[in-house]
Amino acid sequence: MTPLSFSKTTAQLLSVVIPCFNEEEVIGETCKRLAALCSTLQHIDFELIFVDDGSHDRTREILKGLAAKNSHIRIIGFARNFGHQIAVTAGIDAASGDAVVLIDADLQDPPEVISQMIDKWRGGV
Repeated sequence: MTPLSFSKTTAQLLSVVIPCFNEEEVIGETCKRLAALCSTLQHIDFELIFVDDGSHDRTREILKGLAAKNSHIRIIGFARNFGHQIAVTAGIDAASGDAVVLIDADLQDPPEVISQMIDKWRGGV
């Protein structure tokens, strides 16, 4: 398999899919950390696809406010909870990127590891 070539003039698109369910307490910080990380990536544009899996709290309302301020944020909202795997599938289906990264909204995994994944992708993984 040939490694992907990264042109210095054409940016690749990274789609980050973030399934959410009742994440009002952490969603602002999650978005902040993801946007900060992605804005430092060289020659890679990004989209953050938040999939609200029927939250009963203010998750969707907070996401709408964040999306109004950041054109990189997209929101998919379910009317009820369908489960994590369906949310992931919906996010992947909506992704436009050359690569897709999945990360949960609860910050259990640090978003900053995405740059290590991109280094591996650039190396042909």
